[in-house]
Amino acid sequence: MNDKDNFLQDQVNDMSRSFTDIWQKNTSIMSDLLAQSHQMITKSMDPLNVGDAFSNAAKVMASDPMKLMEANYELWKEHMELMQHAMTDLMKNGPSEASSANQAFDRRFRHEDWTSNPIFDYIRQSYLITSRWMVNTMTAVEGLSENDKKKIVFHSQLLADAFSPSNFLMTNPEAIRTMIDTGGRSIMKGLQNLQRDLDPKTSQLSIMMSDPEAFTLGENIATTPGKIIYQNDLAQLIQYEPTTAKVYKRPLVIAPPWINKYYILDLQPKNSFIAWAVKQGYTVFVISWVNPDAELGNKSFEDYMQEGILDVLDAVEDATGEREVSMIGYCIGGTLLSATLAYMAATGDDRVKAATFFASQADFSEAGDLKIFTDEAQVDNLERIMEEKGYLDGSSMASTFNMLRANDLIWSFYVDNYLLGKDPLKFDLLYWNSDSTRMPKKTHLFYLREMYINNNLSKPGGITLKGVPIDLSRITIPIYLQAAKEDHIAPYPSVFKSTGLYSGPVRFMLAGSGHIAGVINPPAAEKYNHWINEAQPKDLNEWIDGAQEFKGSWWNDWDKWLSKLSGGKVAKRIPGEGKLDIIEAAPGSYVSIKS
Repeated sequence: MNDKDNFLQDQVNDMSRSFTDIWQKNTSIMSDLLAQSHQMITKSMDPLNVGDAFSNAAKVMASDPMKLMEANYELWKEHMELMQHAMTDLMKNGPSEASSANQAFDRRFRHEDWTSNPIFDYIRQSYLITSRWMVNTMTAVEGLSENDKKKIVFHSQLLADAFSPSNFLMTNPEAIRTMIDTGGRSIMKGLQNLQRDLDPKTSQLSIMMSDPEAFTLGENIATTPGKIIYQNDLAQLIQYEPTTAKVYKRPLVIAPPWINKYYILDLQPKNSFIAWAVKQGYTVFVISWVNPDAELGNKSFEDYMQEGILDVLDAVEDATGEREVSMIGYCIGGTLLSATLAYMAATGDDRVKAATFFASQADFSEAGDLKIFTDEAQVDNLERIMEEKGYLDGSSMASTFNMLRANDLIWSFYVDNYLLGKDPLKFDLLYWNSDSTRMPKKTHLFYLREMYINNNLSKPGGITLKGVPIDLSRITIPIYLQAAKEDHIAPYPSVFKSTGLYSGPVRFMLAGSGHIAGVINPPAAEKYNHWINEAQPKDLNEWIDGAQEFKGSWWNDWDKWLSKLSGGKVAKRIPGEGKLDIIEAAPGSYVSIKS
């Protein structure tokens, strides 16, 4: 046997030992996971309330050991097939054609060595087999409640994502090559980045996604010219300066989410929805929510309705002389707008003549993965956390949203920052995403319990605001309902349910991409197609079957819809020329408050 044969035999032997080790770990990983989860709940260290779900799964699995044995056999068989391919790859010193065939693109393994190098190809495929087995095994557990099933599948996937070989230095070929190419400097830089992001007092890691010095509000982000013409405890109102000689008679008032800051709609001129709407001839007003502190912890959902929308509408009339307006609500801002429109309908207030909802839910029965974080036990735990400060830290909400897309919003940055030693990106969207906001205790608890847990907004009289039972069927004005195909926060089937809640004409439109890019998609970018069904059937499957696909942004379709509902053209309105004086220039002081 020559040296090459000896080398190959050693490689095969090493791989066999590795396989044996993997097999032993795989057969015990499920029981270890379940045992750890049970320990968490018995020690009252289970803020996400997953311990009971895994404990219930363990009982079910123990009652049917044959099913687990079958799953283990399938795992063993897949690993044996992989071993055969891997030994063939080693013998011919190249990758097998079958190694990557029919596998969906996974950006974690985008570096060429993951498929061209037989060793790393084996590591990659072994991981994918094992992680898929773990999640599929948990998915197949029967006899659990729907809520428990979703929890164990979601958290099993989180665990699988965490143990990806791409997240470890010695099993990430890109990190190894970078370390060699830089003479170890990438590792030193990664350690410096880790030290920068690690809080020495709490040992909490806050991964830096964007260069905090790359953007300055009002200078190179949130730059559309405007003025603050009104403010109260909860909100500043921005009136934007017109860019056309004539404007539509009815002003456009935007209620963004207070979970994030308003300038997602005004990142930079090339992708600013606000700047684009101004150019179309709308007199645009935007609510800039305050970043609440302990003093505002007892502000209620009713307060957000009164101070955030009703008082703002009074201010818009003072600023323009116009009583009638159209409105946009984004995400939770849209949920608030739905409730407010029902309140206004019940009280005879007809100032809002048309409403648009961006990625907004009113029926939360199919609200997606966020419901995993909003059962009674978790909300009770949040209440205890918020009791001391009067609010929920912005970082807590950010972490929850990041967990929904862990590979994109956690592990990719972990690899870039610490394994590759890269500098933070200079990216407007990531800068905005890192600019988190706090949640006032009373409002946040109301929102989670009444919407996510009890789904009361969708029920006539399910909630009461200022003594008025809220019934969304009272809303008869024209509605434009935007949803996005890949939205993980407001899934489009959930958004579509609103078409059955309002009594007026509803134009449902399905955009490409997700919760942010599905909304922030300027026509000039020529990205993310959209779908429209002019018949607007009430059944979602029927709507999808009959929908027509259109290229690029949906903004022009929305403009065509709203322009017909905005009255004739009048002379442009300049901020400060109405009854309200200018307080300060946009973007204003409220948006500058950091968490």
